[in-house]
Amino acid sequence: MLREINFDGIVGPTHNYAGLSLGNLASARNAGRISRPRAAALQGLAKMRANLALGLAQGILLPHVRPHRHWLQTLSADMHTPPPVPAWAMSAAAMWTANAATVSPAPDTADGRCHLTVANLVTMPHRSHEWPGTLAQLRIAFSDPAHFTVHDPVPAPFGDEGAANHMRFASGYDAPGVEVFVFGDRGGPFPARQSRVGSEAVARRHGLDPSRTLMVRQSEAAIAAGAFHNDVVAVADGRTLFAHEQAFEDRAGTLDAIAALVPGFELVEVPAAEVSLADAIRSYLFNAQLVTLPDCSQALILPTDAREVPSVAGWVERNLSGNGPIRRVHYVDVRESMANGGGPACLRLRVVADPATVDRRFLVDDARIAMIEGVVARHWPEEIGPAEIASPHLIDRVEGARAALMTALDLDL
Repeated sequence: MLREINFDGIVGPTHNYAGLSLGNLASARNAGRISRPRAAALQGLAKMRANLALGLAQGILLPHVRPHRHWLQTLSADMHTPPPVPAWAMSAAAMWTANAATVSPAPDTADGRCHLTVANLVTMPHRSHEWPGTLAQLRIAFSDPAHFTVHDPVPAPFGDEGAANHMRFASGYDAPGVEVFVFGDRGGPFPARQSRVGSEAVARRHGLDPSRTLMVRQSEAAIAAGAFHNDVVAVADGRTLFAHEQAFEDRAGTLDAIAALVPGFELVEVPAAEVSLADAIRSYLFNAQLVTLPDCSQALILPTDAREVPSVAGWVERNLSGNGPIRRVHYVDVRESMANGGGPACLRLRVVADPATVDRRFLVDDARIAMIEGVVARHWPEEIGPAEIASPHLIDRVEGARAALMTALDLDL
């Protein structure tokens, strides 16, 4: 039976605040701070446990090998090379699995299989070397050729940052969907990370029906305000779009196009007059998990930070007292991820599939989460300061931590 599985990234032991992501305001604002990798990973695991308690299916993707020595060799560099090269090689950004791949479920594709294209992430040096490690995991987790096809990345220079710029509408998990790819052209001082050419390539290789596929331009104002991915200003689930008024360059045209293809389309739009782009991005109101619960009601999984922004807290309270499709809100503490520019939605990749067709080592229940929590508590560094990034002691520790996790999960990656 098809259902939605949220594959969350386990926050890696090198989680740090190097401020490497241009256009990500939280990353820039917290550059140079002391990070807490152990707390970050435990917060992420607690979010997974909370999702399980809601009746959602939960999977995991794993930290990558760090430092990425092979990539350093391609630059004729090592961990003694001047900054920022060592920080690029130590990045834990693979934790944000919304950037792992773009996923088209089987009901949408020409061959009736679920297609996944690993994102190339070419815009940022520290993320551009992620895709081989992600691809290796996807090819194990989704190895059943009767149900899945896993694709190589779209070639550079056509930027593709995965599901963070992709939305799907459908009446049910087994029903054909409408897939929306959101690309950028420009964003003031910041780069637009998703290209139209890359999005169109993914749609073609997934065998999507062109009549049920939309290419939509993200607004320049949103990118310039710090919405480096579409999922910072818009998220979809079922027939519902939850979006900021300024999410799309052609607001009216985009909404009309979606409404024309999605019977029963419901829009939950937050006016700029009530929540500014700045407040939306600071709180990550839209970088929430919008989910359908087992009773068919919809809920938002929001970061606790959203309660601390008055305009956002007020809007949430007013919305819950209305008659809209989103009837419940659940708050999760992911402050360590938030401080580096990733909220609840950044930490997960949605895959609609039959869990029985997925490699069981990538699925979790409460007991498996507890086991992972034990590994993290024993092996993840408590803190990492900016001066420690290239230290031999830290490198030995994080390599040992990842090895301990692989052993516990019976994986060799």
